[in-house]
Amino acid sequence: MIPTKVKIVEVGPRDGLQNEKEFVSTETKIELVNRLARAGVRNVEATSFVSPKWVPQMADGAAVMSGIERRAGTIYSVLTPNMRGFEGALEAKADEIVIFGAASEAFSQKNINCSIAESIARFEPVAKAAKDAGLRVRGSISCALGCPYQGEVSIDSVVDVVERMKALGCDEIDIADTIGVGTPKRTREVMAAASKVFPRERLSGHFHDTYGQAVGNIYAALLEGIEIYHASVAGLGGCPYAKGATGNVATEDVVYLLNGLGIETGVDLDQLVDIGDFISRAIGKPSASRVGRALLAKRQSGAAACV
Repeated sequence: MIPTKVKIVEVGPRDGLQNEKEFVSTETKIELVNRLARAGVRNVEATSFVSPKWVPQMADGAAVMSGIERRAGTIYSVLTPNMRGFEGALEAKADEIVIFGAASEAFSQKNINCSIAESIARFEPVAKAAKDAGLRVRGSISCALGCPYQGEVSIDSVVDVVERMKALGCDEIDIADTIGVGTPKRTREVMAAASKVFPRERLSGHFHDTYGQAVGNIYAALLEGIEIYHASVAGLGGCPYAKGATGNVATEDVVYLLNGLGIETGVDLDQLVDIGDFISRAIGKPSASRVGRALLAKRQSGAAACV
């Protein structure tokens, strides 16, 4: 059941950087996207087209998209919350738009002041316009394994949103553990249920590492045959609407796991370690990747790993 190949969706340039208080230069963002693509990442979430009032870090989305080197075979995704965002994405020649909803009614109300059903309905014209323009559409379901406001989220609620996003024509659907409370057992249960209503090969896992469970959850999802995983180089990220949520699982840690399992990703781990060091220095924060830190230390010392 474990897949032999996995697609990594790198979310660092968008989901990873969006919550940084100090503005990250456009040049740095462009360099980050380009380096990730050169390292073999086949799908990079490059930026978002949202109001700079709400996410000032992403105010340069158009400049980022016009400045990157388009690598053949690489999908460049952007987050689009509404038709205005979609128009920006279309002008920027994005390959894929990302729409989003929550599996938690409480989170939906706190986050965007509407019900789950209302939030999905708002994306109907966006998804249709994207399909008419020949763009891929990805749907992301936040709080699929737990909510900061209501606590437990039922599997039925997750399945309901998967079915709603399927009806919108989503090419892929992300099952996201926004606050990182999920455990391997629950991850398997949710993925198994979602796989009954949407093609398994087009489901993806998006795990935050708040409770240190992200790598374990990825292994659990692999056992359910899930072939797509989101990760953020250097473990960048966190959700501004979910108190206490830490960054996405580090791409370096995910690729190390997959390499150890003999699963093909096409991503160069050594280059990832360099990229993680680059962006960590650029924002003035230590890398949250355990693998990245360990491999950098090993390089610097020249010593063999202890056992």
